[in-house]
Amino acid sequence: MLTGKFKEALPLLETLTTAGYEAYFVGGSVRDVILNRPIADVDIATSAYPEEVKKLFSHTIDTGIQHGTVTVMMEKEGYEITTFRTESTYQDYRRPDEVTFVRSLKEDLKRRDFTMNAIAMDQFGILHDPYQGQAAIVAQIIEAVGIADERFSEDALRMMRALRFVSQLGFTLELATKNAIKNNRALLEHIAVERCYVEMTKLLLGSNVQQGLALITDTNIYQHLPGLAEAATSLEKLQTINWPSERQPQLVWTLFCSEVAPLEAKRFLKKWKASNEMMTAVSHALTYYQTVPVWSSLTLYDAGEATITLVEQLKRAHNIATDTTEVLEQYHQLPIQNRHQLAVSGHDLMLWLEKAPGAWIATLIRKIEVAVVEGLLANEASAIREWVENEN
Repeated sequence: MLTGKFKEALPLLETLTTAGYEAYFVGGSVRDVILNRPIADVDIATSAYPEEVKKLFSHTIDTGIQHGTVTVMMEKEGYEITTFRTESTYQDYRRPDEVTFVRSLKEDLKRRDFTMNAIAMDQFGILHDPYQGQAAIVAQIIEAVGIADERFSEDALRMMRALRFVSQLGFTLELATKNAIKNNRALLEHIAVERCYVEMTKLLLGSNVQQGLALITDTNIYQHLPGLAEAATSLEKLQTINWPSERQPQLVWTLFCSEVAPLEAKRFLKKWKASNEMMTAVSHALTYYQTVPVWSSLTLYDAGEATITLVEQLKRAHNIATDTTEVLEQYHQLPIQNRHQLAVSGHDLMLWLEKAPGAWIATLIRKIEVAVVEGLLANEASAIREWVENEN
């Protein structure tokens, strides 16, 4: 009996099969339901060609029609339906030169990355598993479909996906698959850095991150990742820190950079094409971690809650005794937490001092902030005006 997202998408399979085509749920959703893990999205594979799919549904979008994928909209939800296909050579180690549509499920599953992802489920919940993916799941093994060297030369990003799955699932990398990663690791240099960044982030968020990190060095894949060619020792140290059970992207990249690029995190993350927000958050946290051994009212104020939290998590990961709850209480007890909470503005200062706009405003606002935060001045307009007029 299909439930959840499979049940919601079931009408799509029924429409396709009623029209005489084969249709199955495929990929990660099928793997995850076997593992009793949460399912994000469901993908559908069918023997129907794209134009045949489009004739069966009233609202479709040609999201990747050249590769056989049509998105079907149903009750404001989009579902990707992809025609069974085989693929030719791969000119850039990522995208096939040519896609050939076929009517065979087995041929379609044959081109997938790992046996655990090469399982299909029909509308009755029956599994179709020509490459023994269920056995791999039971044995907790990640193994390539067919010849591993061929799978990785087709799509080099699959090597990063393999390590990411180890981190997420705690599975073991099958020996031939592991050796193929060693043999083909240089092909990663042909892959867009942004795609590697996404996979590395997922690896660092995995509950078995130490296993994933160990494989980065064991397979020598680090030699072909941005900024890591000389980082073997740092990567080994990362396997020994206390990775918190609950993590988010900024934290894992802060932990990662604390070992591989503690003094130049922003430059390192730029090589990975991380967002400006990520680069700023990580570099700020590492700066405070390295330069502020004990929090003061002013450093708490300047850092802000997000950076304070990252620094405290970083301390615990590196076995530095700290009481995060107490630190955050100190922060929340400050007279103000940001400049917008000041009882005066630059306009007030110009009126009081009868001066034209200029750089002096920012300088004076900063002095007021410091005095208020350190408890030397009440955050009240009248008190601040008296203080300003006396100071100037």
